Amino acid sequence: MGVSLRLAKWYNCAAMIRIVTLSVLFAVAFPLGQADENSDRYSEQCTDIIAVKGQSDADGRLWRLFDANWKYRMIASPEAATWRGYPGQNHRWSDLSLEAIAEAKVVARLTLEATLSIDRAKLNEANRLNYDLFRRNAEMAVERQQFPAEYLAINQMDGLPRDVPSMIAMMPAAKANDYDDILARLGGIPALVDQTIELLQEGASRGIVPPKVPLRTLPDQVTGHLHDGPLTTPMLAKFRKFPVTIPDAEQARLTEAAKAVYTDAVRPALKRLHAFLRDEYVPNCRETVGRSALPNGLAWYDYQIKHYTTTTLSPDEIHGIGLREVKRIRAEMEAIRKQVGFEGGLHDFFEFLRTDPQFYYETADGLLAGYRDICKRADPELPKLFRKLPRQPYGVIPVPAYIEKSVTTAYYQPGSNDAGRAGFFFANTYDLKSRPKWEMEALALHEAVPGHHLQLAIADEIDGLPEFRKYGRYTGYVEGWGLYSESLGEEMGFYTDPYSKFGQLTYEMWRAIRLVVDTGLHAKGWSRQQAIDFFKANAGKAEHDISVEVDRYIVWPGQALAYKLGELKLKELRARATAKLGDKLDIRSFHDEILWNGALPLGILEQRINNWIAEQAK
Repeated sequence: MGVSLRLAKWYNCAAMIRIVTLSVLFAVAFPLGQADENSDRYSEQCTDIIAVKGQSDADGRLWRLFDANWKYRMIASPEAATWRGYPGQNHRWSDLSLEAIAEAKVVARLTLEATLSIDRAKLNEANRLNYDLFRRNAEMAVERQQFPAEYLAINQMDGLPRDVPSMIAMMPAAKANDYDDILARLGGIPALVDQTIELLQEGASRGIVPPKVPLRTLPDQVTGHLHDGPLTTPMLAKFRKFPVTIPDAEQARLTEAAKAVYTDAVRPALKRLHAFLRDEYVPNCRETVGRSALPNGLAWYDYQIKHYTTTTLSPDEIHGIGLREVKRIRAEMEAIRKQVGFEGGLHDFFEFLRTDPQFYYETADGLLAGYRDICKRADPELPKLFRKLPRQPYGVIPVPAYIEKSVTTAYYQPGSNDAGRAGFFFANTYDLKSRPKWEMEALALHEAVPGHHLQLAIADEIDGLPEFRKYGRYTGYVEGWGLYSESLGEEMGFYTDPYSKFGQLTYEMWRAIRLVVDTGLHAKGWSRQQAIDFFKANAGKAEHDISVEVDRYIVWPGQALAYKLGELKLKELRARATAKLGDKLDIRSFHDEILWNGALPLGILEQRINNWIAEQAK
């Protein structure tokens, strides 16, 4: 799960997990029309908390700060409010103006000041952990201000062409008022387009632009929303079929209003954005690919590593870990090649796996049915590994056609009990010859259960945590859990076919390669082709997937490092628990201890598991 480089980011993509990025704490921009009121109210609350510094009731002051900050952020980012089912914000977009972004930075510094005014020593034990996490987030938000991420507001992975349609698609649509909210948001798209263009122009004037090559499909993403018939656009899908509870007359009114706002406002704005991206922005983006090529780029990359992995590892250390993991996994791959009796070398085996028709579905429906079957087989195995399971359901659906060419094999979109929305595992059905069957078990376990759906649905149902923890996302934890979940497949009865086991190793190799490639690109001066060649030499992934993945690493520096580093930490903790506890280890309780405290930075997670092991050993 990773952060977009725009301040008003709504989703955190990690393995393409599309979630509200509450891990970019305190960095949201303000909504149109209520910026000053929201900012002033929250600033006054922070000032009041600072003013009583040193007085008693530190726990009460801390929770007042939590509550005030949460309300501030739900109004400041109405998209996040929609995601979480927070009421009254569904009709607005965040304000991406330069003025609002500058004000948000002031508020972030005030939040840190208010946090530091609270004496940690006077807090109870539970609140000390809450304080440590809140303070860490606040400090990271202030540290982020030295890097001009707001100017990198769009790329092929996220930004307006992807985020706006996704937000419209997930909005409630049960009552006429819900449809009025959708209409209001549709009507706000022109302002959002203009603010995005202004940010990109300002970034270009400062030399802060993304690499050109990965953005080659970006204008086409916008084209996918340009329809002559308004009701054919995905953004108006909800207006093609209404709930029966909405009277016919209301349906007619809403439909005509939707067609008018699309024709008069949305389509012209998107055409303007398309022309700007095609003719002005993308052609003038930089030829270099590494973050180190930007001003203060190496320090920026170090920050990205700390943000995503929650570690203080250096690029050189991570690069070395990656090379060692690639060597280990490659040896396991060679063993499977020999097991199945393949006479050629490993590269020949990769080519066989990439090209033999037996490994591919012929239809998109067949691929989706295959994933659904895997998930149905995984569900009843969960009680063997977990004592407590979440109630929230999930489904398997195809990646939307307008983004399928530029995204990877799959991603997970979390649900929300408050918003009444299930979680969804999105499978990419584009170019079926690049979607082999042997990768499907590992991928389903990662994206659905026991991976992202299980972990995020549990987080949504934990009682007693402040909201920022309940919905916090630390990529090293979240993606580390997803990759660790792939390794649970054998305990769940999967990977009995050697090709599926090879698929699991392929995905583990994929994450190990990321450690080498990401640091190579952003700290060691690697070219895009060097990264692709290293990937091809060590993994059986299809070439299309490899190029898309490398392009992802280019525009999201550091995010891809979180997977393997998180998985290695979780495996280290399990090995430690096994060594210390032996037969006393209850793996279900171990997993519950990891999951039912919400996402944590890896260092804090390690402390908690060490304490848990000590308690179990008594």
